[in-house]
Amino acid sequence: MKPALLTIGLLVLANIFMVIAWYGHLKLQSAGIASNWPLYLVILLSWGIALAEYCLQVPANRIGFDGNGGPFSLIQLKVMQEVITLVVFTIFTLIMFKDTHFTKNHLISFLMLVGAVYFAFKK
Repeated sequence: MKPALLTIGLLVLANIFMVIAWYGHLKLQSAGIASNWPLYLVILLSWGIALAEYCLQVPANRIGFDGNGGPFSLIQLKVMQEVITLVVFTIFTLIMFKDTHFTKNHLISFLMLVGAVYFAFKK
């Protein structure tokens, strides 16, 4: 598999785990599953999930980084990762939190992020 595609795929998978680690406990709480859990237990659960994120994120950065023979500069990796994070977060939020609405302002902010990616990759 090409390093660029492998990097992007690993970043997407890593961000799925990250969003679940950071925000999944809120869904468990709102569903009444974890509403009485002590904070330390929620933190341990999130850390456990985040471990999977790190196991994907670190290789993605190593494979994709141009200093290691990959196709992306460090800044390109970071900008790409942030956009992937927001896309994964938005999909997760719209599926798991039905009372959240995607507005015109959100669309405009996403278009600005696409512009950020364009300029980060522009030669």
